[in-house]
Amino acid sequence: MEEGGVAAGKSTAAARGAWLVFEDEAGQSLRPPRARTWGRVGRTPVVRVRGSGSGRVSMAGMSCYKKDQRSRLIYGFRVHRGRKGEPKGFTWKDYRDLILRARIQLGGPIVLVWDNLSAHLMPPMKEFIAANQDWLTVFQLPSYAPDLNPRKPSGHWSNATSATSPSPTSTTWPRPSNDASRRSSTART
Repeated sequence: MEEGGVAAGKSTAAARGAWLVFEDEAGQSLRPPRARTWGRVGRTPVVRVRGSGSGRVSMAGMSCYKKDQRSRLIYGFRVHRGRKGEPKGFTWKDYRDLILRARIQLGGPIVLVWDNLSAHLMPPMKEFIAANQDWLTVFQLPSYAPDLNPRKPSGHWSNATSATSPSPTSTTWPRPSNDASRRSSTART
């Protein structure tokens, strides 16, 4: 597995004539939300919700792109009902099967870009990737890059913005000078 950015995956895919594939996963609990409502003082309202609400749905999807081809979406999902021995989410074997299904459907080499989920990093998955290097190239996204997230107060971004951004001197905004803004302000009055 290689570590690098999306640009590296894009140029690798172009050089090999491969599909550029982005994989991600998500999950949702099947338990209904807690309901709250208003009621008279001293009388607790009862809100009935149907179903026991046990379980979870997990989904993994791949967005597939190649020049001069229509994009594809390949996905799989699993419903967990809480039964004994039933896996809660996707295992490394499920991800392997999803990659194999993508290869069959796409019919060509794959450059895969995905995150650092523990199932992606398991030794059997690494062995599978190493055994299929002739048609599969994998790029791992960095686990976290605080310097690329402008909303977080940590990292290089916050140091750069605090050093270069001027402090506000006034709280009033300048009046727009074009005719459209004058028309909209006169229409409001």
